[in-house]
Amino acid sequence: MFAISLGDDSAELRPLEPWHAEEFLTHMDRGREFIGQHIGLPDVVTDLASSRAYLRMYAEKAAADEGRIYGIWTEGKLVGGVLFRTMDVEQGTAEAGCWLEPSAVGRGLVTRAARVIIEWAIEERGTHRVEWRVSAANAPSIAVAQRLGMTKDGVLRASYLYQGKRHDIEVWSVLAPEWRASRHAS
Repeated sequence: MFAISLGDDSAELRPLEPWHAEEFLTHMDRGREFIGQHIGLPDVVTDLASSRAYLRMYAEKAAADEGRIYGIWTEGKLVGGVLFRTMDVEQGTAEAGCWLEPSAVGRGLVTRAARVIIEWAIEERGTHRVEWRVSAANAPSIAVAQRLGMTKDGVLRASYLYQGKRHDIEVWSVLAPEWRASRHAS
């Protein structure tokens, strides 16, 4: 297994795999209410079986080259993650996403982790476009998209039914040439 430092001594990015199911469930239980403000992940991961099934689904996506999931650990504790919900290698597109429990908020972990996976997707997999879809009410996630140098493509009005309400979804993206240019500028 590999671990990539996220720039401080205690934070690292690692693949989340089915054998992490118990740890993933414990993490989800710690952050369930906070994480569930904008995304349905806590509604999907509710017990050990569903935790294992969710991680197995991403192991199968990875095997098919259609998605990936990574955990963010600080001081040996799983506190969040980033993923490619979708990857279409033939078309050169991917959709990235994230989640974080409250104990890890405000440290830049998601931004740093997303940079790692976007860099990998563009430089190693030849992805041309990486999208970031986010509830218009999720200001912290929108701020991540901005810090990543993404451009707001538009709003899918009332397109996401979650917790009985329709939510607007903002679509942000970065294209490979833009990513490379911003990386070289900094």
